[in-house]
Amino acid sequence: MNISNQAANPTAEPEKGPRARTRRLMIETAVRMMQAGIVPSVAEVAEEAEVSRATAYRYFPSQAALVGTVVDRALGPILDWRCEANDPAERVRDLFASSWPRMDEFEATFRAALKLALDQREPSQAGRPDDETRFRRGHRVALLRDALSPLAGDLPDAEFDRLAKALSLVFGVEAFVVLKDIWGCDADETARIVAWTAQALLRAATAGDMMAAEATDKA
Repeated sequence: MNISNQAANPTAEPEKGPRARTRRLMIETAVRMMQAGIVPSVAEVAEEAEVSRATAYRYFPSQAALVGTVVDRALGPILDWRCEANDPAERVRDLFASSWPRMDEFEATFRAALKLALDQREPSQAGRPDDETRFRRGHRVALLRDALSPLAGDLPDAEFDRLAKALSLVFGVEAFVVLKDIWGCDADETARIVAWTAQALLRAATAGDMMAAEATDKA
């Protein structure tokens, strides 16, 4: 569904005053640009927001820092997801159901961030130097591990890890790319398929444990 995993912001976010307003202006400008499908540079955001480049780079020293901030803003309440249920199926269902409307709303932003991440892989893969700070993604790792936490003591570590990784394939913008672009699904069908896939993966991962428990009960 994504999500960034940036290093700590090198510039502390001001709470109020002119600096806070300037930073908010830059973020809001970047949000609008990314919602339009643009992957803006710091200089491009500065020009659009009518802020000097020198000022812009004091807040966001790299494109990665800027895009990471916008992605975090777009994720919003998803990053604060909590669920009191102990049933892993219910927790996974709740995570996907509560996150998907926000992912759908900011789909263009997440697609733009994905494009940047893919573009930044090319120099290193081609053996060319890459001085630009890399944009890194990864919020979904902690969210999915949290959703699956009741299984931590039941599944072997390797199987728990495999399940979290499998779920990450459908919890993010990549699912939009496949289901909407390739299959022509609309938003509602995409949400239903993703939710079904998540539960199917969960059932498959826990089937062995359930069979073992039944065998123990019969013994």
